[in-house]
Amino acid sequence: MTGEPQVRRTADILSDVAQAYDRWSRRYDDDHNATRDLDARIVRQSPLRVAGAHVLELGCGTGKNSEWLAAQGRELVALDFSPGMLDVARRRVRAAHVRFVEHDITRPWPVEPASMDIVVGNLVLEHVRDLRPVYTEAARVLRAGGQLFVCELHPYRQLRGSQAHFEDAETEETVPVTAFQHSVSEYVNGALDAGFTLRALGEHLEESASPDAAPRLLSVLFER
Repeated sequence: MTGEPQVRRTADILSDVAQAYDRWSRRYDDDHNATRDLDARIVRQSPLRVAGAHVLELGCGTGKNSEWLAAQGRELVALDFSPGMLDVARRRVRAAHVRFVEHDITRPWPVEPASMDIVVGNLVLEHVRDLRPVYTEAARVLRAGGQLFVCELHPYRQLRGSQAHFEDAETEETVPVTAFQHSVSEYVNGALDAGFTLRALGEHLEESASPDAAPRLLSVLFER
């Protein structure tokens, strides 16, 4: 024993996250979840040019946003690495122009360069240790003038100890999902370094929250 902290392999972390979301998928849409519901409202109110667009969705989960994106877009490729979540999403959204793919978003994405108009990621980057590969891939797959939109648990909430978690219906235990703390500057500067231009930044609270509460979600819109 050296007493030095053990650094977990990325593959092990990803496996833990996928397994956690597999368990959560059984009741994800039914649980009370203010973060999930606020995120759905934010993406629908965002200035994304979805109509007729080719859209790549990162961390689609059960398809809560996929359904809205598919209704307007010309093409939707939705990525997630939880088979359980994808099973729910495929039952929820059935359309010829939608493709759900089991994939680790830290690896090269299964789409051609300059083939997408929009890349959107919601409540997924907190589970990624290094954001650079995500921004690099977004720059690769987006056409000139394309939009990148991310919406994440606000860093203020993370600093207070918040992270994705759920109650297991069988064991009644609280299951935290492995997450990493990222600052606002990490979310913004990572995209700027990849060649994006910042277009909008938002900090959001649910309508029922106390006025002095810390923002629940951070949204950032970039243009290629």
